[in-house]
Amino acid sequence: MQEAGGIKVLLVIGGGIAAYKSCELVRLIRKNDGEVTCVLTDGGAQFVTPMTLAALSENPVHTTLWDLKNEVEMGHIQLSREADLVVVCPATANMLAKMAMGIADDLATTLLLATDKPVMAVPAMNVRMWHHAATQANVATLVEAGVMVLDPDEGPMACGEYGAGRLPEPQAIWGAIEAWANGGTQAGTHPADADGSEPLAKEAQGGLDGLIASLIPRGTRKPAALEEDAPLLAGKGSAAAAPPDASPANPYAFDGRPLEGRHVLVTAGPTHEPIDPVRYIANRSSGKQGFAIAAAAAAAGARVTLVAGPVSLPTPPGVTRIDVQTARDMADAVRQSLPADVAVMTAAVADWRAADTRGQKMKKRSSAPPALRLEENPDILATLGTSEQRPSLLIGFAAETEDVVENALAKRERKRADWIVANDVSGPVGASVMGGADNRIHLVTDNGVEDWPEMAKEEVAMKLVGRIAEALEPRDDG
Repeated sequence: MQEAGGIKVLLVIGGGIAAYKSCELVRLIRKNDGEVTCVLTDGGAQFVTPMTLAALSENPVHTTLWDLKNEVEMGHIQLSREADLVVVCPATANMLAKMAMGIADDLATTLLLATDKPVMAVPAMNVRMWHHAATQANVATLVEAGVMVLDPDEGPMACGEYGAGRLPEPQAIWGAIEAWANGGTQAGTHPADADGSEPLAKEAQGGLDGLIASLIPRGTRKPAALEEDAPLLAGKGSAAAAPPDASPANPYAFDGRPLEGRHVLVTAGPTHEPIDPVRYIANRSSGKQGFAIAAAAAAAGARVTLVAGPVSLPTPPGVTRIDVQTARDMADAVRQSLPADVAVMTAAVADWRAADTRGQKMKKRSSAPPALRLEENPDILATLGTSEQRPSLLIGFAAETEDVVENALAKRERKRADWIVANDVSGPVGASVMGGADNRIHLVTDNGVEDWPEMAKEEVAMKLVGRIAEALEPRDDG
């Protein structure tokens, strides 16, 4: 087996945002005394340049079959035979499909078809594309042919969704190459235990060990996409998008995608109503509960629009976020986001705004303080309750400091909401629900009042989204 320090790698760089990581992989191969020659696809060239790769690899970069000087000597055949290992990184869904079907329509796919050397593919794509039955079938075909296919990492993606499909970090990819070079896993083999049975890949294992466990030794078991009677192509909206199990890093996990095909509109956070350029009317809402509900709805398969007041929280995976400042901004954003199947109005919208906003900072004077004349802000929940585009399920929040349930019951009738989620926000800073990590709510519906115990806001979100899924009638997409 070739020692890692002197390995010759032919690196095929596919299209996709993850192509930028290939530059670091080239650097790592060279740093470890390896030699690397790059083949850059048209798609990959949209993200990294031949000049960058040539400088890092200290070798010419190959981009086309139609190089007269090279092709006189059948350059693509030479390229495919000179390396110890061919690495496709990133391997897009398109590249995997071409490799599996034997399509040779450019330099990269032609040399992959012509090579007699081991091939390692490092997938990177959207989570739904990765879980799609067609992609899994292509991966199975490649594994059966002896290609080493690394499992992608799991996490947030450039597209905003969450799940498996991220390109592993370059250091982990180099570790997989090094393990192969040192005899860890050979292309075209399926390592077996002493009794001849196939080893089980390590599940949910992070770091290099987990990555190495995902090389080829998947055994001969067919993926779900190839089981008898399973369709090759997924039905509309049936590709998975979120990890199946909750974890501290991702507390949102559902059995399936109960809100698939639904649009959920969520408002969150406070609004800031300017008095002058430096002062404003606001409240202590952190937006945490609304952001948690948006994250849970996205994990349940919904298309989620989150209209967020001025908060510093990260956008949940798979959520479309619209940032606003004032109540009028929020009302406009909500109106423009319709229609929606569900609206969850968690935002603590300021009831009033300054009637006259000063263009310059108001100065402190020795006389009486200036009068602050207020006028009422639009009532977003009540407007939705009477709108021609009223969502099928309209949920309001009631932040109360006294008579919590009684006020919530009255608010539900007054605002024409289906549900009201009421909580007691009294208490000093640091001890109140506002800004805190936990919540204790009362869910007011036409069936009465449910008192939920205190729990983390993420748990409240999961439970509430579960109830939303139960309340909506199953959608018939024909």
